[in-house]
Amino acid sequence: MTAPGDPRESEAERLGPGPPIAPSGLRRALGLATIDFGPLRRRRDFRLLWIGQGVSFFGSMITYVALPYQAYHLTGSSLVVGLLGLAELGPLLGAAFVGGALADAFDRRRMMQITELSFAAGSLALVGNALLPHPHVWVLFAMSVVLATLDGLQRPSLEALTPRLVERDELMAAGALSTFRMTLGQIAGPALAGVLLATAGLPATYAVDTATFVVSLAALRMMRAVPPAPEAEPPSLGRIAEGIRYAGSRQDLMGTYIVDIVAMFFGMPMALFPAAATHLGGAGVLGLLYAAPAAGSLIATATSGWTAHVHRHGAGVCVSAAAWGAGIVVFGVAPDLGIALLGLVVAGGADMLSGIFRMTIWNQTIPDHLRGRLAGIEQVSYSTGPLLGNVESGVVASLAGLRASIVSGGVLCIAGVAIAALTLPAFWSYDARE
Repeated sequence: MTAPGDPRESEAERLGPGPPIAPSGLRRALGLATIDFGPLRRRRDFRLLWIGQGVSFFGSMITYVALPYQAYHLTGSSLVVGLLGLAELGPLLGAAFVGGALADAFDRRRMMQITELSFAAGSLALVGNALLPHPHVWVLFAMSVVLATLDGLQRPSLEALTPRLVERDELMAAGALSTFRMTLGQIAGPALAGVLLATAGLPATYAVDTATFVVSLAALRMMRAVPPAPEAEPPSLGRIAEGIRYAGSRQDLMGTYIVDIVAMFFGMPMALFPAAATHLGGAGVLGLLYAAPAAGSLIATATSGWTAHVHRHGAGVCVSAAAWGAGIVVFGVAPDLGIALLGLVVAGGADMLSGIFRMTIWNQTIPDHLRGRLAGIEQVSYSTGPLLGNVESGVVASLAGLRASIVSGGVLCIAGVAIAALTLPAFWSYDARE
């Protein structure tokens, strides 16, 4: 935009905006309202990683549905299904710190290859167990632990790869594309899982997941090596502690972790969806409640082009997290299904925007030799918040009722985010231009 009186000032600028939108203006507006696919066109290795991980994550979401389904089918116990998730927590959190140290010490592409191959072996074990005349429940628990451990080992390498594959000014778009990929998998994977379980059976369902790793391994093989930073040192407890100290020394990083935990702890009501469904139309609407946040996430990522023009990323995280809480409040007070779904769509979209801004802060400011360890810390905050949030919402619901639990959680989420913004001024004022 030129200054008034500048000789380069165009006729349109002197006259001001007119009623019609010029074609170039329309293209610009559409560019701001659509996801930027530029990194996929320009960066070959990022494109390979995006495609391969998109396919394998899609398969993993199939197993995400199939494994608890099989546990319930074999035992008829919801408690057993809940214990599967509890069994995963410890290994996931422990492996995240180790995976972060490994990601900083070794070739991150090689770490991805090793863990993807191990995931495929675990999926094959589930196929074999499902083919037995009497499948073993203990195998499901064992594989839940193994898969959670592999997830903790892999994710830091995956998160630390992206900044090495794109330019700094492409990180916002790359983050949006990564979340878009995950959202597609979260919607399409469970949907296909339901069809496969109903028509092809459990062995075939697990086999589809196994087949997806062929694509991801092929894509990783075609990528160039991503060696560690020159200053990288062998993994050790000291290196893990160094990453924790570094995170603690920066308010902007701590703010991203704290706000995410606060939002998920107070405003994560998914454990209450079955009970809420009974008041909103019965079991038939339960799937809609689970799908609504993912739909909001998909809308947010598909229209995220404007986020490249936001520079106050800390404030963006806070506002988005507060909007998540507001969406949960709307869900809690909704008089009918339509309003409830709208609240969850808003919440899911806001959560995705918060994730995009958090990811950009991490990728633009964390030194490469620390990215793996910091990604491990992020995974701990990402994993514990929702799990503890489901526990919190269930406890409050048992004491004060369903609606009180949901609404109070949303309100406390907004209040907690406000407190974090006030007590972490460097986080709130973070500006990428500085």
